[in-house]
Amino acid sequence: MVTISGVNHFAISVPDLEETIAWYHRVFGFEVFDRSEIPGEGIKVCHMTGHGLILEVFQPPGGCTLPPERRIPNADLMVNGNKHLSFGVPDGETAKQQLLADGVELVFEAEVDDTYGIFIHDNSGNLIEIFEEKGPWYDRIAEQLQGVRPKEEQG
Repeated sequence: MVTISGVNHFAISVPDLEETIAWYHRVFGFEVFDRSEIPGEGIKVCHMTGHGLILEVFQPPGGCTLPPERRIPNADLMVNGNKHLSFGVPDGETAKQQLLADGVELVFEAEVDDTYGIFIHDNSGNLIEIFEEKGPWYDRIAEQLQGVRPKEEQG
């Protein structure tokens, strides 16, 4: 078994690197860490950091846009592959109001197992979930991640 220390980064491809850098900075406060280009490919790369996370952003020349079914949360579940990037927040309603104030369109809202989530698109159409970190399900998974078994499984 491979020992994993954690998630290293999340990567996305976009049509306009500069617009994406500005969007992630304005909406989530990410900062540019470094920039490079993949030699011989003409693919621009930017690593952004924020909230203990690394976001790797690629701008390939002549890249393809996301197909429509990849832009709708439940329809995207039918397409194999990565689904979305999820950011945890302490209060979903506060996050929702901040997103709306920043001009971000809400794609989908849901409450499942007393846990609230919002889906949005970034400026390139990549799907992002804003996940409220409270409620019974979240409490159980948080305990599990801390190496503590859920109460109903103890003794």
